[in-house]
Amino acid sequence: MGGPMMNLAGHCDPSSNGCTNLSADIKACQNNGIKVILSIGGASGSYSLASSDDARQVATYLWNNFLGGQSSFRPLGDAVLDGVDFDIEGGSGQYWDDLAPSPDIARKTGLFDYVWVQFFNNPPCQYAPGSITNLEDAWKQWTTSIPNSQIFLGLPAAPQAAGSGFIPVNDLTSQVLPAIKVSTEYGGVMLWSKYYDDQTGYSSSIKSDV
Repeated sequence: MGGPMMNLAGHCDPSSNGCTNLSADIKACQNNGIKVILSIGGASGSYSLASSDDARQVATYLWNNFLGGQSSFRPLGDAVLDGVDFDIEGGSGQYWDDLAPSPDIARKTGLFDYVWVQFFNNPPCQYAPGSITNLEDAWKQWTTSIPNSQIFLGLPAAPQAAGSGFIPVNDLTSQVLPAIKVSTEYGGVMLWSKYYDDQTGYSSSIKSDV
């Protein structure tokens, strides 16, 4: 099986072992308590699983090349990543249960340590100016349906980062966070994306309240 395509935004070329030098950086982050996780899937590109056997091969590939397994070709060197983020937005949806538990199964088994929920581009579940009702109701559904997991509030880091769902800093810190942080499943805030956050400084503005 050929290896899946990696997109590291032009920082290095994994096909020519050009990313193995990132291993030291990954370990430095981990030594400072920062988890480094491989994200697979995404909103663009074409990808799918052809069969249950295909799913098992992908799982083996991920384990041997990025996690605790062994391989002669580890794109990021000998660093062992802390996990895999499943951002499956394309394809038929078939056979992903063979690679990892579906969200419904995960909710019952608690196999997901962290769940990043997108509370934007989804009006029934997101903040509306002056009202946190929809967001709070959706938050309660997530936190009560997934045991033994930490739930993260996924938000855009700038108005232009999403079609809808941006929350101004003052509204987030004074209204939204006080309402959801009472949950023991609260894990923090996830932002889309680093590019927009660099422009707005959103994470720095909310860090002390998260």
